[in-house]
Amino acid sequence: MQKPTASILTVITILSRLIPHPANFTTLGATSLFSGSKLGRPWNYIVPFVAMVVTDLIIGLHGTMVYVYLSIAISIWIGEKYLKTDDGSKRVAAAAIANSTIFFVITNFGVWASSTLYAKTFSGLVESYAMGLPFWRNMLLADMLFSVGIFALYRYAQQQTAVDRFDRKLGNIMGINNGGGN
Repeated sequence: MQKPTASILTVITILSRLIPHPANFTTLGATSLFSGSKLGRPWNYIVPFVAMVVTDLIIGLHGTMVYVYLSIAISIWIGEKYLKTDDGSKRVAAAAIANSTIFFVITNFGVWASSTLYAKTFSGLVESYAMGLPFWRNMLLADMLFSVGIFALYRYAQQQTAVDRFDRKLGNIMGINNGGGN
């Protein structure tokens, strides 16, 4: 069974999408990077996608979901490939910048390609990206803040062995056999 912290991370991500917040200012990017880095497969993909499915069912479905979910999968992959062995603050910050930028490029292309908001011309594509800049800014700020924060807290907790104690206690309360694995 996966560590109970995966459950907590999912709940935090769900809440960050449901409580009032500036557009795109959520823990989703940080959760995806962290899950890719610290959770074993398939949990590293399950945590962010469960959070998205649950919240999308509440907030509403839309025509660009395939682009959003693709971006999340890439974010998890970035965590897996670039942060699994080295999660120093500079590397996490670089991954957060890459994550926000990739999300911006893919999802704004998706809005342009699959909606009637913009002309299907090069200038329509440029307009789509220009209109998405405030959303990219918010996501960039959120990804930087939450990613650096969550990785720093995790490193601190590891040094205190608090994560293992927390997982055991929470696992006992929840009746989950922790098994010591990711």
